[in-house]
Amino acid sequence: MSLVEVIIGRLDDAGTPFRVVGGAAGLAVLEQRRTRTPAAFVMVAEEASGANERMTGPVLQRLETDIAVVLVLENLGDPRGGTVADDIEALKAFVRARLIGFRPDSAAEPMEHVSGELLKVRGGAVWAEERFSCARFLEELP
Repeated sequence: MSLVEVIIGRLDDAGTPFRVVGGAAGLAVLEQRRTRTPAAFVMVAEEASGANERMTGPVLQRLETDIAVVLVLENLGDPRGGTVADDIEALKAFVRARLIGFRPDSAAEPMEHVSGELLKVRGGAVWAEERFSCARFLEELP
C-alpha cells in the first residue's frame, strides 16, 4: 500500500468529518464539477533524497516526502465564504490530530506538520492545503 493510500485510510476512518477522501485524481474531478463536501484530497507534493549514507555496500538514502492534504468546504448560500472559512479550521484540526505523530509502517520517523496555506475562497467554497513530512529510506536492491 502506498503512503498516500495509508494516509487516505487514516483520514477516512470512522468519525471522519469528510464526505469524500481521495487522491489527486479526485481533486482533478472536483475542478471540473461539484462534489460533496467537506472533502480531503491527499497527494505527494514533493520528494527530496539525501546523499548515500553508506561508505561501502548497497546505497541507502533518506527520502523526505511532503504530503499535501487539500481540504475543500463549500456553502453555496455563502458566496463570500465567511461561514466556511471558520468551519475549515475544525477540518484542519482534525487532519493535524490524525497525522501529526502518526508513523506509517514504511516511515523512519513519525509524521510532522510542515505548513498550512489558504489556497482560495471563491463561490462559497474554501480551499486550504495542509502539508506534512514523512521520512523513509530508499535502499538499493541486491
